[in-house]
Amino acid sequence: MQNETPSVDIDDIDRKIIHELTTNGRISYTDLGKEIGLSRVAVQARIHTLMDSGVIEQFTAVLNPAKVGIGVTAIFNIEVEPLQMQEVASKLSAQPAVTNLYHTTGPSKLYMHGLFATNQEMEAFLREKLYTLPGITSVDCQVLITRYKSRVGLPL
Repeated sequence: MQNETPSVDIDDIDRKIIHELTTNGRISYTDLGKEIGLSRVAVQARIHTLMDSGVIEQFTAVLNPAKVGIGVTAIFNIEVEPLQMQEVASKLSAQPAVTNLYHTTGPSKLYMHGLFATNQEMEAFLREKLYTLPGITSVDCQVLITRYKSRVGLPL
């Protein structure tokens, strides 16, 4: 999600902290301090500053969809009437199956990523949740075959 607030200046130490956390979000402050040459207290203070400034949004577990019964991953390009964009985006954002949703360039498009247990579940989502929204003029859907790489977070 784009943020209209100004960017935050981060230094090389912050970048090292972020790099280590994106590699292992469960690393202790003590071990992280040893990795980058700071005390536990200094690392903890920097992480809190990065969180308070919004640079670090959250810490989370990353799940393998196939291991938790998610058999269908799909990408949708959705054309929406411009005046309906915000309402459609709000309603889709509230759907548990929707993992990512972006407004992209082009003729009023939403780019959406969704996870579903089965093709039937995806079809029900399309029929009951997506096609019923006012303002949608076109839906293009691609089902993913193989996941080669999936990254959470930004590389710095």
